[in-house]
Amino acid sequence: MWVLGVTGGIGSGKTTVTDLFAALGIVVVDADRIARAIMEPGSTALNAVSERYGAQALLTDGTLNRRWLRERVFSDPTEKAWLNQLTHPLIRQQLLEQLKQARSPYVILSAPLLLENKLTTLCDRVLVVDVSPTTQRERTMARDQVSSAQVEAIIQAQASRAERLAAADDIIHNDGPQHELGPQVEHLHELYLKLASPALQPDGKPL
Repeated sequence: MWVLGVTGGIGSGKTTVTDLFAALGIVVVDADRIARAIMEPGSTALNAVSERYGAQALLTDGTLNRRWLRERVFSDPTEKAWLNQLTHPLIRQQLLEQLKQARSPYVILSAPLLLENKLTTLCDRVLVVDVSPTTQRERTMARDQVSSAQVEAIIQAQASRAERLAAADDIIHNDGPQHELGPQVEHLHELYLKLASPALQPDGKPL
């Protein structure tokens, strides 16, 4: 299976972009969605979080208090490291299983930490969804109802914009209105169909 890695900083619009690819019939394996799934009530991961932090880590319905946990780990590097050691192996296992099961002309691996967690080793090509730092901060604060300080902490914990762009084979610019995304996605989709075709050599040249 030919794998396209998709990444971008918080607030860049990765999900909006991958939803457009999904509408074109492409399977999307999303690390964020897997990260939420492994924290369902009764899961090993959520039980471990509850044991470490107590009832404050849970909402009244027994689900994870994501806002509280995010504030906790981004204010304490030790706690962030503990959470990563708990969740990253579980997420990676699910990523690999879903990639193996994917059935579409190519498959997308979408992950905000694609570079940081070296998931690029699973990818044939990397697409970066890019926005300006100003847009990134404004969208995240509006979407998640968090403070500018917390947004800044999350941004600093991710690869820099320059690092993402240096790793990109392709870039989608998402500072403009949403309707500008469609043509960019459709153009790249046609390219990826050609690159993923079994009638191509590994270097992408026709047989």
